[in-house]
Amino acid sequence: MDTSELDYVLPPELIAQHPPNRRDESRLLVYERASGAVRHRRFAELPDELHGELVVVNDTRVVPARIPIDSPRGEVLLLERLAGDLWEGLARPTRRLRPGRRYGAVELIEHLGEGRWRLRLEGEPHGETPLPPYITEPLADAGRYQTVYAREPGSAAAPTAGLHFTPDLLARLDVERVTLHVGLDTFRPVTEDRLDEHLIHGERYEVAPAAWRRIREAGRVLAVGTTTVRVLETIARGAPLAGRTTLFVTPGFDFRRVDALLTNFHLPRSTLLALVMAFAGVEETRRLYALAVEERYRFYSFGDAMLIL
Repeated sequence: MDTSELDYVLPPELIAQHPPNRRDESRLLVYERASGAVRHRRFAELPDELHGELVVVNDTRVVPARIPIDSPRGEVLLLERLAGDLWEGLARPTRRLRPGRRYGAVELIEHLGEGRWRLRLEGEPHGETPLPPYITEPLADAGRYQTVYAREPGSAAAPTAGLHFTPDLLARLDVERVTLHVGLDTFRPVTEDRLDEHLIHGERYEVAPAAWRRIREAGRVLAVGTTTVRVLETIARGAPLAGRTTLFVTPGFDFRRVDALLTNFHLPRSTLLALVMAFAGVEETRRLYALAVEERYRFYSFGDAMLIL
């Protein structure tokens, strides 16, 4: 697949800069694959669109991973805890930083290339919420970049399809949890001309045995977000219940455990958009995105959602 097939035109004003006042006030574009039917709903109406699906969410928690440094002025963005006080992170300005030096609470140990460092952090992360670069306005409440069910700290970015849920809405659904700690590579744009030449770095995941039994035996499974899809489809292919996944879902993929998908609207040339195209179809996804633009849906992390049945 040519990477250019992941392009689409998005007016900049449709990039949501703030979450809605209420999480479940977001709009919900519903698409039925079998009939091709499309409906425009509110997220609070999600239970009315489901028919007994087990709803699987990713309960990872975003860590306050953006740590400012002085002399030189810059920052460290924590990506993943390696062991104890050892982390992998991005640091800038990399060319002016030196291994073996301390910068506040951070000691840089080894430059891994492309701005990535192995580093030692004193204590637990106490930085700022690492919002995506397309959100240029400050976030009044950092808790709005966490899902209400976030539990396991470890992510550099939120699994944003879950940001729409409220406790009351969750109580109306049959819910199970998995964990995948989201790294920035999930959102890294595809720069190669061919999609199959793009490499995905591994991300850590874990699923409790009892949770996997429920998921495996469910009649239908709704995956909340692309990160949940990657966990379920990794294990469905025989992987252990805890480990790292480099699964890259592209058009032509054989889905073995995901029957429905709840997802936000994703960036052009992203692996996330490729996954949606794999699930809904390339041309169908193009049509749905064009319709969402026409109907003035809000895009990306704080934007609206799409339910693919």
